[in-house]
Amino acid sequence: VKGDVHDIGKNIVGVVLGCNNYEVVDLGVMVPAQKIIDAARSENADIVGLSGLITPSLDEMVHVAEEMKRQGLNIPLLIGGATTSLAHTAVKIEPAAATPVVHVTDASRSVRVMSQLLSEKARDAFVRDTAQSYETIRQQRAGGKAGKNLLPIREARARRETFDWKKTVAPVPTFTGTKVFEDYPLEDLVERIDWTPFFQTWEMKGRYPAILSDEKYGEQATILFDDAQALLRRMIGEKIIQARAVVGFWPAASVGDDIELYTGEDRENVQSTFHFLRQQGAKTDKRPNFCLADFVAPRESGVSDHLGIFIVTAGIGLDEFAKVLEEDHDDYNSIMAKALTDRLAEALAERMHELVRRELWAYDKKEDLSNEDLMAETYQGIRPAPGYPACPDHTEKGTLFRLLDGERNAGVRLTDSFAMWPAAAVSGFYFSHPDSHYFGVGKLGRDQVEDYARRKGIRLAEAERWLSPNLGYTP
Repeated sequence: VKGDVHDIGKNIVGVVLGCNNYEVVDLGVMVPAQKIIDAARSENADIVGLSGLITPSLDEMVHVAEEMKRQGLNIPLLIGGATTSLAHTAVKIEPAAATPVVHVTDASRSVRVMSQLLSEKARDAFVRDTAQSYETIRQQRAGGKAGKNLLPIREARARRETFDWKKTVAPVPTFTGTKVFEDYPLEDLVERIDWTPFFQTWEMKGRYPAILSDEKYGEQATILFDDAQALLRRMIGEKIIQARAVVGFWPAASVGDDIELYTGEDRENVQSTFHFLRQQGAKTDKRPNFCLADFVAPRESGVSDHLGIFIVTAGIGLDEFAKVLEEDHDDYNSIMAKALTDRLAEALAERMHELVRRELWAYDKKEDLSNEDLMAETYQGIRPAPGYPACPDHTEKGTLFRLLDGERNAGVRLTDSFAMWPAAAVSGFYFSHPDSHYFGVGKLGRDQVEDYARRKGIRLAEAERWLSPNLGYTP
């Protein structure tokens, strides 16, 4: 759908359906609603399928359903993608539609759903049962406990995670500003690839390398792995793709739940501000209500702290290569190439974080970890990313990309919906505090979302749009 660039899952669905004798018309990525509707009509489609990975995809899917209803396109609508859910489909998308709407959790289930919807005998019962299950979900949510277990934001902030900043000497980076790594050697990344998510992309459950001998998946996983190694050697040997990275550090201090970045070490002039969210869930064990801002020294502490940010990609050249493969009707290797560049981008993010810890920020110069330790993230510091559980707002990428000049320095740009292009890219923050850790923000109360909108200088409705999966209330 419009704004989204991640198409591996969508492409796998297309291959699975094609192998089961369905004709699939793939419209590509970042497709606006009108193009979908026009194509469905011109192709005389039986069903429309929508895919999306990032949060704005959810609203776009509702918009497509509304437009299909308004324009009288009365064919079933399938919903899929990592950011989608049964609850969102039931509560937001189906009520906006005039046709059957079905959430499909993965590619392997798409064939059964299609066959049910296109069967004269099974269709009516399947549509009725699905609609009834969605109505049950809506009733449960309407009468549920949404928001009832959330603390007022003032109380949640009083339960923040605290540190003894008076005894803290924050590490100082070896430079401030940005450092660019052009054409990073891909050979250096191969041994750092985490292969487990690669197999998950192909809907094979299990951890690498055990999955290669798994009773259910082992034989096919081994074939897939061998094919991946061959294509990876080709992509690297023929220099088909290129990896780039940019890293930056700025003097920083936390101010409430925000982190201010300053133009100089005197910390007098604010250059930019990152806005973060705090957990509001009531905890019975008296654990703190976490916020990423807690890991940077407060402005009033007098501690000279810093924040790091980064953008990496291994996808430069991938689009052209995938197009060549697709024109040669080699969908398998096109999907494989995209899955491999995703893994290389994550490996580059891991490699750059290691350089930060040992050389660039140099707060752990003696770190000597095995690849297994690196995969397990046993090192000091974290690198959370906008759009993920600890920082669910994708729009924070806008500030990050502006500071790092992401398109010029890393070859990565943001779409209108704050997806990164090339899709094989990672961006985020570096926190050096020894007690920093990952967490999920979880559900948010209206009081925090209103305050967040005020701090960012945006309308409440816009904040609710970007935070929709995290809202503990109905807007």
